[in-house]
Amino acid sequence: MIKPHKAVPFTGILLDLIIYISVMFLIRELAFPNVNFLVNGLSWSFTTLAIASWRMHARGISWYDLGLRKPKNIKKMLLTTILILVSTVVSLLLFNIIKDQIPFFASPETASVEETTSKFGNLKDNWPLFFTIIIAVLIESTLEELLDRGFLMNWFEKLFSKTTIATILAVLLQAVIFGFRHSYDLSERSITVGIIGLIMGIAYYVSGRNLWALIIAHCILNTLSMVDRVL
Repeated sequence: MIKPHKAVPFTGILLDLIIYISVMFLIRELAFPNVNFLVNGLSWSFTTLAIASWRMHARGISWYDLGLRKPKNIKKMLLTTILILVSTVVSLLLFNIIKDQIPFFASPETASVEETTSKFGNLKDNWPLFFTIIIAVLIESTLEELLDRGFLMNWFEKLFSKTTIATILAVLLQAVIFGFRHSYDLSERSITVGIIGLIMGIAYYVSGRNLWALIIAHCILNTLSMVDRVL
């Protein structure tokens, strides 16, 4: 059973979010030179994980409370995972159909793809490199679900708890931030990542706020994306 949480004043939640979001973006200005992109990415994520855990401890809330717990129904969890994957594929296909009608992309698709590819190195036909970095990719995928859906979405919901659309605002805001921090502009990449964040946020709410289906789906999506870079 999840223990009841003590009430936290609006100013306390707002302070938590200001600290967390400030660190989340500012830490990305610090990068270790001559170090793999994934190493820097993991250092950023673990730093924000530490900040989130600190604020959760101050509020008497654990990761178990936010959904890092054994699913009550494994079949339901697997079904949720499948639905997330299907919804993501369908949504991105639809976006690809209509994207040419959106005039305000910050950069061409090719530039975004080249930039992302260079961050991981030359993965084309490079399976040794793939297996070298895939564990880090899966760890990063897990951390993103803990932080973006587990922490950020719940804290936004607490911030707007006096409104009737608190959950909707929380889902939307975490998706916007999730998309924006992957490219820092209004581009095809930020929109597609934001769509994934939106689907994950809805799935988190619909699944009873259990993180495992989201973590598994996120890991599968990123693994498939990395495999596509090798083939």
